Order: sequence, then C-alpha cells, then structure tokens
Amino acid sequence: MKIYVYGTGCGAGDLVDEALPIEKIEAFVEREGGGSFLGRPVISLEELAGRDFDLLIAASRESARMAKELDALGVAAEKVFYLKNHLVPVDRNRSYELASEILGKDYVNRIRFSERLIRVPLWTEREKITGPGSDNDYVRLKTLEAICARLDSIPGAAAELGVYRGGFARWINQLLPERRLYLFDTFSGFDEAESAACGTGFAQAHRNTAVDRVVEIMPHPEQIEIRRGLFPQTAEGLEGGRFALVSLDVDLEESTLAGLRFFLPRMSAGGYLLLHDYNNPKLPGVKRAVERYEAEAGRLRAVPLCDVNGTLVVSA
Repeated sequence: MKIYVYGTGCGAGDLVDEALPIEKIEAFVEREGGGSFLGRPVISLEELAGRDFDLLIAASRESARMAKELDALGVAAEKVFYLKNHLVPVDRNRSYELASEILGKDYVNRIRFSERLIRVPLWTEREKITGPGSDNDYVRLKTLEAICARLDSIPGAAAELGVYRGGFARWINQLLPERRLYLFDTFSGFDEAESAACGTGFAQAHRNTAVDRVVEIMPHPEQIEIRRGLFPQTAEGLEGGRFALVSLDVDLEESTLAGLRFFLPRMSAGGYLLLHDYNNPKLPGVKRAVERYEAEAGRLRAVPLCDVNGTLVVSA
C-alpha cells in the first residue's frame, strides 16, 4: 500500500509518532519539494501528480488550500484524508474506512470529532487577524487580539520565546506594530539533551524552520529583533528591560521554567504572559514548570483558556 503525507510540520511529526510508522510512508509532499524529512524524500506537488498511490494524508491546518491544490491536480477526493478540518461546516473527508484501517479507529475518530465551529465574538468590529493561518486555534488568536487592545498605556516590548515558523509571532507583530518584538529561538530545533524523551517526528518537525522564513512573513519586520540560540543566554543585555506582552511556547519543562524565571519579574504592571501548552497532555512538562515556579515565587494570577493546547494567561 502506497501512502504519501502532505506536509512536513508538527502535524506530520505527530502523525508518525502516534499512528503511522515512518516505514509505511513512501514520501512526504510540499509545494516545492526537495530534501528529506525523517529519512523519507520530500517531493513536489508536480511530482505527486504523476504517481499512483492509495492514500494521501494531508497533515496541515491549511487544509482548504491543500484541497484546492489537489483538486486542480485531479487527485481523487476519495484518496485524500485530512487530519485537520479547520472551522468548516462540511467534512472534507469522503470516507474514513481506509484511514481507520491504516491509522487505527481511535486515532481517526479523534480527528473526526475534534473540530468545532466557533462564533465570532460580539466585541469584534473588524477582523484584524485574517488570511492564511487565521484559523489556527481561533480562541487563542482572538484572546491575543483582545489582550493587545488593552496594552495601549502599558510600557515595554513584546517577546516570544519559542518561535518555530513564526505563525503566532506574526500576529503579535501585526497587532502591536509600534512595539519592539524580540524573537528567541534556536531556529534549528530543541536542545537535544532536553528533548531526548520526545517523539522522533515531533522533534524533527521543530527543526524544519529558519530565520529568513520567519522574518519574511512579518508585516512589520523593522520591529523584529532575532535572538538566535539557547535561552537564557540569548537574553544577554535585556536584564534591565521591561515587557508588556510575552508569548512563551517552548514545549519542554526546563526551557519553560527558564522563560518564566526571566520574563515574569520583568513584566510591566498590566502586561500579560501567554504560556502555550499549559493543559496539553502531550507536553506535561509545561505544567510541571509552572508548579515549580509557583513553589519558588508564589501563586500566579492566571486564567487557563479553552483553546486547543490549553494556554495559560498570566496577568502581571
């Protein structure tokens, strides 16, 4: 049975870690192709069009774009299984039978019933977060928009620790165009020692980024300062700085604790720290880091969100 996977990000990494052994995948697919992912070749859409296969698994939140591209290529809808039916009233998947056989019924049922439509908040007069990527965790993004609207009188810069491909940093940069935005990341994946217990696909997917790739999607790149390397060494020179908004999204326990220790004492009164993955059962180290920090510094003033990965919003 020939199986291809469209996408080489976290969705593909999680798929390999949780449901589909890498040896069952013929190749991965990206629009341009080239290189390899988890030891398998990455082919282009044009190359895919000339190949015969049993199932193509679309492993990205950009399922609407992928559906249009595959339809234009003449790929039969029955041969495509979408892992993410993001915020659409109609299921894109024509059948779950083959996917259930290959990936397991429990995994497929989780995909099938996990997506929900969400009403637009009444306070939104004009959508500031629109276009590609705007359907990526709607609750988290609308919370960011509401928070940024409260920061006008709050001094300090913005920062993100754990940038990956810049999807969330892009919206911070758009919503706070006058703020300096510090972006902290290795831009080459996790520290190997800290991520040793992570799944191979998860770790490999987070290596699939680059500084240029991040900067080119920023609406106000002149406000961006890249701090590349392992944190907190990359925060050198900012010890006296103040921050109005911080996104902390490093997935792992020690890095999360380092971020909390550095940023929280430097938050301006009235500012916010958004801790991603706090209630994510796949990344329990994030919550453990919070518990360790609270044991050191006392209970945080914080509200957990009902977004996909359980963000914790900490008020300074």
